[in-house]
Amino acid sequence: MRGGLRKLAAAAAMTVFAHGAGANGAPSVTLMSFDDLDGWTLDQHDEALGAFLETCGDLKDPEWAPVCAIAQDTADARGFFEALFLPVLIEDGNEPLFTGYFEPEIRAARTRGGAYQYPVYATPPNLPRGQPWLTRAQIDQGALSGQGLEIAFAADPVDLFFLQVQGSGRLRLPDGDVMRIGFDAKNGHSYRSVGRELIRQGHLPENRVSAQAIRAWVRANGEAGRRMLHHNPSFVFFRLIDHVPPQKGPLGAMNRSITAHRSIAVDPDYNPLGAPVWVEKDGRTPIRRLMVAQDTGSAIKGAQRADVFYGTGAEAGEAAGRIRDGGRMIVLLPVEMALNAVRKSG
Repeated sequence: MRGGLRKLAAAAAMTVFAHGAGANGAPSVTLMSFDDLDGWTLDQHDEALGAFLETCGDLKDPEWAPVCAIAQDTADARGFFEALFLPVLIEDGNEPLFTGYFEPEIRAARTRGGAYQYPVYATPPNLPRGQPWLTRAQIDQGALSGQGLEIAFAADPVDLFFLQVQGSGRLRLPDGDVMRIGFDAKNGHSYRSVGRELIRQGHLPENRVSAQAIRAWVRANGEAGRRMLHHNPSFVFFRLIDHVPPQKGPLGAMNRSITAHRSIAVDPDYNPLGAPVWVEKDGRTPIRRLMVAQDTGSAIKGAQRADVFYGTGAEAGEAAGRIRDGGRMIVLLPVEMALNAVRKSG
């Protein structure tokens, strides 16, 4: 499969080439070849194919349908990608940035008592859509108490805050059972970075800001630390996710399980959800790997902005919290879709 079809795709790619800003400030779109992808031949392409199969059946554009049909039966993952896709570099003039995220697991109980004092809320029925509502500070101070919205009660407010930042997680109950929860709604306020505020106030140097450093500062500063969390007025409401097997990842923006080290969150204004994306992340822990755009995030904005999913639990959280690196990412699009993207950008 990798030979003749790949040559046809490469020949088509050579007929159209775009570089530089498009009309009206549109992003630049550059057609590339698989030989341009650093480390492409060394990847485990079958793992990427498995992640792609999680969501390809949900892709609505008709150009994806034949690709997904072939994906179901292919025995040559690398050949599949090389024959049916073209690599496309999309740039908007902003510096590339990779960060990491994970599925937290925190201690919680079904009822309030002892250490378990911090509510995990379901969506209020009177939540207005598309406009700011109660702030994080107001909710933390009891604005929703007594309404029966509590899914559970967390043992640590800092853990609960970071679970909200991640958007989904697992609640480890005292009897050993686990409840999985996922994003359901927000309070309408924009996300504001606590890390940036700690830098602005001089509490942390810019080169030391990480999830771990923020946690440590908040816990070390008592009530002042709790108030610092209120700098982010955005608040997430959750829903129970009881239909996903425990060995599978949490649900992403496509309402399908995402895969550790193979799923990324992207800005869908530039990179279509469900598309394979070749990731070249630099830094102390470089990545050269084919992933799949299966999630989004309020802080993930731009053509070269991505959040890498590192998995579940504390170890994944430690790894994800250390990531803030440059590099580049190249989306793989079905051949005709890629060529159309280049034509339109010109």
